[in-house]
Amino acid sequence: MSFVFVSGNLALDFMGTLKWRRSEPEELLVTPADLARWAVEAGVTTREPAVDDAGLLRLRTLREAVYRLVTGAMAGRPWPEDDLRVVNEEAAGPPPRVTLTPAGLVRVGDAGAIASSVACSAAELLSELGELRVRECAFPECTRVFIDRSRGGNRQWCGMEECGNRVKAANYRSRKSKAATAAPVG
Repeated sequence: MSFVFVSGNLALDFMGTLKWRRSEPEELLVTPADLARWAVEAGVTTREPAVDDAGLLRLRTLREAVYRLVTGAMAGRPWPEDDLRVVNEEAAGPPPRVTLTPAGLVRVGDAGAIASSVACSAAELLSELGELRVRECAFPECTRVFIDRSRGGNRQWCGMEECGNRVKAANYRSRKSKAATAAPVG
């Protein structure tokens, strides 16, 4: 299992660790080790933090609160107080500890530091939501949300590798099928 970072925002990429929410949800954070690996791949920490089951549950709770806040805001709904409280409480926590070494920057932290980083990213995103082009992927089964920073403002897919290619391949097959049925026989 690999993580994808195509959303343009840490909190949105974290929301994407639960895929296909409307059809057959696929949980990418199954174990605490998955969360630790995500933190390194996302750049939150440079070493895999020690994360236990309680930390994993804490981060999943934050993820779902962020998801409801972001998608609610996109739909013009008010923010649920409980979700706002979760984000604010986690954002107030200590971020990863940063140390500069001759080998480079080292970021270390625990589940709380990961939560703080994600919650701060979500708070900043939500405070700027009206100024950003935040969209949900156009692939019907995909529920990934991303910031459209394309020049024309017409990005449709979360990423070409997964969703964009699926849609383009389906469109191609549909055109070929229509052309085959429209071709004269014999």
